[in-house]
Amino acid sequence: MKKPSFMSREFADDVAEKLRLQMSKLKPEAEQVYQIHHNIRRMTNQFDMPGPDMKKVIDFNVPGEDCDVPVRLYIPHQASEEPGPTFIYLHGGGFVTCSVESHEGITRRIASGTGYRVISVDYRLAPQFAYPAGPDDCERVLTWAIEGYGQDEYGIDRNQIALGGDSAGGNMTAYLAQKYRDKIKAQILFYPLMQLVDFKPPKPGPQDWLQLGFMALKFIDEYYVGDADPKDTRLSPLFETNLKDVPPAYVLTCGLDPLRDEGKLYADRLMAHGVPVVYAHEKLMPHGFLNFSRAFPKAKKIPLDAADFLREHMEKPAP
Repeated sequence: MKKPSFMSREFADDVAEKLRLQMSKLKPEAEQVYQIHHNIRRMTNQFDMPGPDMKKVIDFNVPGEDCDVPVRLYIPHQASEEPGPTFIYLHGGGFVTCSVESHEGITRRIASGTGYRVISVDYRLAPQFAYPAGPDDCERVLTWAIEGYGQDEYGIDRNQIALGGDSAGGNMTAYLAQKYRDKIKAQILFYPLMQLVDFKPPKPGPQDWLQLGFMALKFIDEYYVGDADPKDTRLSPLFETNLKDVPPAYVLTCGLDPLRDEGKLYADRLMAHGVPVVYAHEKLMPHGFLNFSRAFPKAKKIPLDAADFLREHMEKPAP
């Protein structure tokens, strides 16, 4: 049987079908959710190339009021010995799946490209932990870093913090960058999920064959949002009206992504408020392609572009 060629629509269709099958199986029962996590990790391992080697990789917990938050710290070989800039990454997965392991290729590439420490947050997931558990965990890690608790042991400079994420992680990044706009140097938004009110693109097109949208967002609405107000900017940061002095942003959208319009709209709104923005649009890429670098070579380049952006807006580490 002929395998679908990389960068082909056949390959993307194959990945999309697997993701649709996983989403169709999503139920609140724990055993089924754990199996889906396992299947997605296996798929990512199959289609993502290993990221660059690190000087150190450290797993530890950030203390929290209700529970500790597991994180993974990547320290690249060129990182400064003294406390230096740190990038906090919030992985995607629709608030219900993925982990620091599934997104390790992305975080390692950004760490290597910047020379900065990178913290990847293993926040709690729905349906076991509905909103606001995940955002609470991410905010806890951010405030822990901003308050200086990671400086002595882990070399995290509280005054040189940037934040980023993809999809659901981009959603939480955008909100936290709004709330802590005077504490964060820059933000990275990879195909961000910017609102949880409308489940379909305003102008559906043939590129919506990937169908991240309706079925996945309905599940998110039922098992993650629950009784919360989806118009709240913590759930839908697109609806924030005061964007003045929000940190500079790198925003990536994809032509084959149902979220393409809301990502572009947010980039436009940031620019209208005088926020420096680098907007990148990959016309032929699907949502989530950064996790599949074996299939999509640009998945290796985009994190390095984001790394260049971070270096422009954060102090360089000491040699």
